Amino acid sequence: MTQHDPVRRRFLLGGAALGAGALLAACTSNDKGDDNNAQTTGNNNASPNANTAPGKKVTIGFSAPAADHGWIAAITSNAKAQAAEYSDVTFSPVEAGADAAAQRSALSTLISQKPDVIVLLPYDGKELNAFGLEAMKAGIPVVNLDRAFPDALAYRLQIKGDNYGMGVAAGNYIAAEMKKKNISAPIIGEIAGIDNLELTQERSAGFKAALAANGMSVRNRRAAQFTVDSGQAEMSQLLQALPKMDALWNHDDDQGIGVLAAATQANRKEFLMVGGAGSKAAMEAIQADNSVLKCTVTYSPSMASSAISLARLIGQGKGMSDLVELQVPKEIILASETITKENVSTYLPLGFS
Repeated sequence: MTQHDPVRRRFLLGGAALGAGALLAACTSNDKGDDNNAQTTGNNNASPNANTAPGKKVTIGFSAPAADHGWIAAITSNAKAQAAEYSDVTFSPVEAGADAAAQRSALSTLISQKPDVIVLLPYDGKELNAFGLEAMKAGIPVVNLDRAFPDALAYRLQIKGDNYGMGVAAGNYIAAEMKKKNISAPIIGEIAGIDNLELTQERSAGFKAALAANGMSVRNRRAAQFTVDSGQAEMSQLLQALPKMDALWNHDDDQGIGVLAAATQANRKEFLMVGGAGSKAAMEAIQADNSVLKCTVTYSPSMASSAISLARLIGQGKGMSDLVELQVPKEIILASETITKENVSTYLPLGFS
């Protein structure tokens, strides 16, 4: 789809991720004929094509964890594809490896290459915070993607999804459905992701808060590893712990394939399930309406496309042309949306494989 596709624009501007196409549409929509918009005269990026027109050549270094599941793979492919849209961008990725130590080694190589900007999705933001500080000290702006560095000095821009908001969206959906069914004390399960990651903790905190606001709580919670196998193993354990269940939130649609497999194997279908992230497979299951999966809350990998677009602007010393300020903002948090059978056809073109 092009950046002018109305479905894509509506979705990406509306919440789950400010994707690159929508970002550019949003950032280049100033009407030069509006003489009353005096503030925009202070922004030298105010012409409609200021952000997309070729400019200073920029080399963008890139690193993300090894693509061990669909969401991470989509992050990397989205970043690469977005960089290819610009004739003035050289995309310079490094192999990250399977853990923080391997990524740290690759990032040292990246610093030595002295790119203009680095876009980094760290394996663990806390463990790799020192790298962000090192790169920034060396004069290389860092765009911290998804897994947050705790130190604001470690990044020029931090762009991520709303992990807490994901939990809130999942909790609100489950609470509403339980009330529709007149279930006053529902038995609710939770399959989280990697528990030592801050993003997982934020998701669980948002879920807990939303349920508590409705007089509900999680009965049993287990942490998986964002993989199909771990999802299946942890779901099997949870089903044994809960002979009856009314609702389940699974944090990640990739591991959700295993979660659903475990439910099928155990012949358990008395509950409704909410997924997380917005994969194509999850959306297709919601559309088919032939499984326990009834909803997913988005955390779109299109944020990687936005990260590349914004890194380019940072490298060129530009701002976002719909903003009066002359620089890209310091932090961007992208909201989570709730996808159900009623609206899934709108979102399905954006699902990742």
